[in-house]
Amino acid sequence: MRRSGIVTLTVALLLGGGSGASARGDQQPAPQAAPVAAAAMGAGFAAASMQGKVDLGVLGDPARFHSLTGQLTNTRLLIAGWGVGNFDQLFGMMGPRPMFGIGATSISPAQIARGSGDGFLLALNQAIARLGRPVYVRPLAEMNGHWNAYCAFDQGGRPRGTDYSTAAFRKAFARIYLAVHGGPGVSAALSRLGMPPLRGALVANANATVIWNPQGYGSPDVPGNRAEAYYPGDAYVDVVGDDLYYIQGKAEWAAAADLYSAHPGKPFAFPEWGLWGLDAPQFVSQMAEFVHSHPRTRLVSYYSGEPGSVFDLASKPASREAYRRLIVPLAG
Repeated sequence: MRRSGIVTLTVALLLGGGSGASARGDQQPAPQAAPVAAAAMGAGFAAASMQGKVDLGVLGDPARFHSLTGQLTNTRLLIAGWGVGNFDQLFGMMGPRPMFGIGATSISPAQIARGSGDGFLLALNQAIARLGRPVYVRPLAEMNGHWNAYCAFDQGGRPRGTDYSTAAFRKAFARIYLAVHGGPGVSAALSRLGMPPLRGALVANANATVIWNPQGYGSPDVPGNRAEAYYPGDAYVDVVGDDLYYIQGKAEWAAAADLYSAHPGKPFAFPEWGLWGLDAPQFVSQMAEFVHSHPRTRLVSYYSGEPGSVFDLASKPASREAYRRLIVPLAG
């Protein structure tokens, strides 16, 4: 969902740096895991990556969000532009289990599939290995929303061309998935998909979880822009996600339920959810009810944004109280 007028934590604008890799091959030994120190990450985070029922996340300041809701955040979402570097610094800001979002305005899905962005992917693979603890990777989210450059359609429903087709997206997503996870079978898997090899030293990352995250319905809502048109296949998705907002008195719960049901073998997540300018505790209650009635739901991450944003719970006392009472206990 386009969040117009909101300053998103887009780390491509916060931190510079390049990406790159050397040496050839598909696999190298993973480094030892580093201990998680909540104090080093800042206030508002959980003490360690919890193995509770649900990961609780936020896009925004975890310390401020804790002061509002009592949530000890396990997962902080940051969204980076393609090509950003300084992964180690970024992961240090993102809590016990980072959620690393990847956008793309400077490279097309077809270019990703052809290997034009492999330097970035190799650097990401190696940074995840250095992190040594679980991490969510959320590439090219809301791909069926026209506001994203990698959507196959513009706002009027016109195709953006073969480099942005859903077929190109599916290949690009599979390439990202394979690069993030690494391991000895990457080159063979890419060959089967009709893509060139990914050259460089890829670590096998067992701690990585890749989220495929459309909206429940397409915008524009045309047949070719449905979520399933972008699905790369079960082999290239770890978690299915949906972004859900309460806008003008409604939220698309039916679309979320359909997306959940369409992938019965996959865990489910709400990598973004939020209240768009309204104090609506019933929406918070509905989220808690969905999690309880849909047991494959593993992650809910509130989009708080900047202080004073339309999503900020500071201006929504009834919703804030409902969040503290109904959402915080979901962590178990």
